[in-house]
Amino acid sequence: MKWLASILIFYLILFGFSLQTYQTQTSNPVVTDAAKLLPTRIKEIKPSTPATNLQAIITDANLNGDKISIAGMQHSQGGHTYYPNGIMLDMRGYNKILNFNPKEKTITVQSGVTWGDIQEKINPYGLAIKVMQSQNIFTVGGSISVNAHGRDIRNGSLIDTIQSMRLMKADGSIVTISKNEHPELFSLVVGGYGLFGVILDITLELTDDELYEIRTKTIDYKEYTDYFYNEIADSHVVKMHLGRISVAPDTFLREMYVTDYLLAENQSQSPEYSELKGDDVIALPKFLLGLSRYSDWGKNVFWDTQQMYMERLNGSLETRNNVMRSQSTFMEYEHSKKTETLQEYFVPVEHFAAYIDDLREVLKNEDFNLINITLRYVEQNEHAVLSYAKDDMFALVLLINQGKSEQEIHKTGEVIRKMIDVTLKHGGSYYLPYYPYPTDEQLKEAYPRINEFFQLKKQYDPNQLFMNLFYEEYKQ
Repeated sequence: MKWLASILIFYLILFGFSLQTYQTQTSNPVVTDAAKLLPTRIKEIKPSTPATNLQAIITDANLNGDKISIAGMQHSQGGHTYYPNGIMLDMRGYNKILNFNPKEKTITVQSGVTWGDIQEKINPYGLAIKVMQSQNIFTVGGSISVNAHGRDIRNGSLIDTIQSMRLMKADGSIVTISKNEHPELFSLVVGGYGLFGVILDITLELTDDELYEIRTKTIDYKEYTDYFYNEIADSHVVKMHLGRISVAPDTFLREMYVTDYLLAENQSQSPEYSELKGDDVIALPKFLLGLSRYSDWGKNVFWDTQQMYMERLNGSLETRNNVMRSQSTFMEYEHSKKTETLQEYFVPVEHFAAYIDDLREVLKNEDFNLINITLRYVEQNEHAVLSYAKDDMFALVLLINQGKSEQEIHKTGEVIRKMIDVTLKHGGSYYLPYYPYPTDEQLKEAYPRINEFFQLKKQYDPNQLFMNLFYEEYKQ
């Protein structure tokens, strides 16, 4: 019987360790986001499920004086999803598809549903999403909170594809919001970083899952604005578009390639096209991307390889759903002392060449590890209070490899503030989901309605129930 007692004691010890680990993870855990630059100790993580009583969580937080932050996949990189000693409401489990109407081309989902979940549901019906980021891993609620945009050049920002949403406000009441119903609140919640309430569910407009022919071309950066106006802007067949500009030393901010997605003449889709794709072989691009992180030679090789790969795609066919399932696995990066952060700048289309010249001038003498710049087009759209598209803009998404130390963060911040100054000089703006490197003055210039946003935050949430580090940084 001694052996039985020993086993029992062993399992009790194991259970004790498991319980202790669980309690450590759920009580006063240290959390961070994708950039891992703002680790913060919070009070508690509250996971959500379709059965979670969110209203009770709001009521209890109000009674206890707690603060609530709202999290999805946590790819916003500036502490938008947590707050010191606050409650993080993890919405990923709140992920039911509530209604799908193929005839009306609409779908209603809970906010924790990912874009990939929606694609799996609607793809068999020949339908696709209008606007989302280039990857489908994000939650719908998170995408709405940053007012995402993507490769589609005919449907600019996510805000214009939302029919309506249900929102739980700071007092626990639930209200339906849209462009026509409580429009002011709607314009604050979209691109509002979870500061005005908990998005419960959303009805989205869908579109047809068209078949596209891929067209690629290498051009000089000075040709890009004319190329866009002459070949893209007024074309009835070009539906999606993106570009990349070189960060390789041999062609730095001079050479670029563009990828256009043209409506294929024959729209009948064989199964080989309509089946949703997964990640292909990622070993080679992951290896080359790794080389580009640590050497100029690697950056040159990676750029040349990217160009050759894109040339091979010229003339191939791909469905809209699959274009919107970009591979991202090869970009995953773990390092004890370094991380990879994003910045995104928006510049008016006609300023592009002059802007790139000024950007190159800033960066040529900086020790700044720029890994990639992707370009997209965003049509003017000021429906959100914090609109980034004050004009028809090219969006430049920068991937940066940087250190995690205070010294490295400070050094990166100095360069980024210089780049933002150049962006503002050309009438541009920058995207808010990233690390809070910009100054208060830069924020006010890029977002002229930011004081209005903060004032309305206090009006709709007078006790500041919904909080995050982004708001804490800039609210004054």
